[in-house]
Amino acid sequence: MRLADRQHGVVTRRQLRVLAYSDAAITRAAGVGRLHRVHRGVYSVGRSELTSHGRCLAAVAACRPDALLSHASAAWLWGLLPSCPAIPEVTVPRRGHARRDVRVHHSPALAEEDRSEYERIPATTVARTLLDLAATGRRRRLDNAIQRAERLDRLDLGQIDALLDRPGAQGRKALREAIETYRDDGFFRGRSERLFLALVKKAGLPRPAINHFVAGHEVDAYWEAERFAVEVDGWESHRSRASFESDPLRIEDLKLAGIEAIRITARRIEREPEKVAERLGILLARRRTQLSAGWSAVLGDTLGAQ
Repeated sequence: MRLADRQHGVVTRRQLRVLAYSDAAITRAAGVGRLHRVHRGVYSVGRSELTSHGRCLAAVAACRPDALLSHASAAWLWGLLPSCPAIPEVTVPRRGHARRDVRVHHSPALAEEDRSEYERIPATTVARTLLDLAATGRRRRLDNAIQRAERLDRLDLGQIDALLDRPGAQGRKALREAIETYRDDGFFRGRSERLFLALVKKAGLPRPAINHFVAGHEVDAYWEAERFAVEVDGWESHRSRASFESDPLRIEDLKLAGIEAIRITARRIEREPEKVAERLGILLARRRTQLSAGWSAVLGDTLGAQ
């Protein structure tokens, strides 16, 4: 029971033999309900139902040696996805027997630096887990996992880069694209700003300067050619009375400096990025037209005076 308590309710036949259980004793314990078979050679102790952690550890134990919890199951374990898959996913370096209740991935390229352990469960590292998610082709799920890893301070770009440098790893292109916005040194204010930068790129709009000082204020995004600024409104940046009072003044100062400025809420960026991008493109095009018309008028007045 002490061993099972340390292992989320799970023990293996090999461990029972170390504890001096014979095969006959194991069979008797299973017969009276002290042990419950989960997989071949893997048992739960005292109860048939296991927690998600117990199911994951049992799956890894069933695929030994050198098996690791991986893919969506490892992402859940690390806190990167909200729910644990009904069928645990495990990666092994060598091919073995298929498991009915375990989704087994074969990866001969599984390196020692891909191995980790969390909550007493052998699992792929966060970097390797993200690469495996990228290989599945589900981009939205990958983006959500990366965002969660960053919020939990588990996003190590150095480890990811080392992984991406390996030849032949599936998912490299998708993962490289997904983490690109996290390399922007100026973009440290949070998820909303990164999502904004991603939608700008996806829409093919010119890339703005980020966290740029203009007219005495720091703005979230600024297009210098269009003299156009965007402020991203999130709850975290407007909690105080001082912010409530100063934000409209910032917009006034920008307008007085000849800079068009708009505010976009974080909620809209997350819920309707395509619509935000479409409207932003219209506003930038309109701004270019306005500036062009203004310079044409100035040029006409100058020529007339001459």
